[in-house]
Amino acid sequence: MKLATRTTRIVPSATLNVSATAKAMAAQGVDVVDFSAGEPASDTPEVVKAAAKAAITNGFTKYTPASGTEELKQAIVDKFSRDQGIQYETSQILVSCGAKHTLYNVAQALLDPGDEVIIPAPYWVSYPDIVRLADGYPVILETQESHGYALDPKQLEAKITPRTKALILNSPCNPTGALYSRETLEAVADVAERHGFLVISDEIYEQLVYGETPFLSIVSAVPEIADQTLVVNGVSKAFSMTGWRIGYAGGPKALIAAMAMIQSQSTSNPTSISQKAAVAALRDGTPFFKELLADLGLKRRLMVGALNAIPGITCPTPAGAFYAFPNVSAVLGKRHANGTIATSADLANYLLQEAHVACVPGEPFGSPHHLRLTYTPALDAIERGMQRFNKAIESLT
Repeated sequence: MKLATRTTRIVPSATLNVSATAKAMAAQGVDVVDFSAGEPASDTPEVVKAAAKAAITNGFTKYTPASGTEELKQAIVDKFSRDQGIQYETSQILVSCGAKHTLYNVAQALLDPGDEVIIPAPYWVSYPDIVRLADGYPVILETQESHGYALDPKQLEAKITPRTKALILNSPCNPTGALYSRETLEAVADVAERHGFLVISDEIYEQLVYGETPFLSIVSAVPEIADQTLVVNGVSKAFSMTGWRIGYAGGPKALIAAMAMIQSQSTSNPTSISQKAAVAALRDGTPFFKELLADLGLKRRLMVGALNAIPGITCPTPAGAFYAFPNVSAVLGKRHANGTIATSADLANYLLQEAHVACVPGEPFGSPHHLRLTYTPALDAIERGMQRFNKAIESLT
């Protein structure tokens, strides 16, 4: 059987692969400290679970409109207005099966073969492959750790060609935790307006910001860019609802309509029960993510401090999300009993096999000198994992 060429353009998600390997080892009795999964350890809020149970009890278990229920769309409109001062109508909202599904929909709706999407690096692992699946071409824009991974508008402008259709912004960023400043967002909006491309603003970690720098959406900073921006968000991270699979987008009506049409012929509607749960999260879940953020703040300090105490490892403090992104350049080239640590992938494999610590190499994020670690596990698990990490690094020669 000859498979479609598009299947040769992409690779499986590195984060999901590492997480699956760690879980398989744990199932065999290996004590693995797993820093690979991009999800909170906390349970879903009770108010959300109660809404889901009520939906089942009341028989809300049938098809809904393919683009999402009007009730959830209105809750999303209210959330955008309340939290970000962004004004949408429900006709400008699409509910999908997670934010990744939303991003897939926009790529399918927007891109023709050869169209280009600019992606600042480091980037979430799925961005380039989502573009490739739509026959587009990902154009990588390097950012610098020394500059806080800020996007340079001049470098952005240099990447623009007649085929440029979109720019993906991710703030707070997975994997770096970096936030875009108002100054940067205003400069990016100016470039986008002059060249006419779409800004895809992935704001899934919007609520998980630790206070040093406030979160700001590009549409909040520059309302005039709203007609050229798709804002992507969801309930997975802030409400610990990763398995419920509800993402959403707000944007231009024509684009939302096209994305909804594609969705109607692929997945159809998101799960009816999850939509009721998402309404409860958006309307009544604020106390939960405030508690989650306070918990993550403690864990962030613990992990970042422990990483910076390891010889050869440096790790800036992330402003948002829940990932540490340590620079491991000084470790590359060192040896262990079974070989040399030539890449961050080698280091991640060494840590998993020898120290039973699971983390994700930097290569799939476009940053070969880093690792990504999630600081969502329990505090004692972070302490145990960091002790193992340190011991493993000290063993290298």
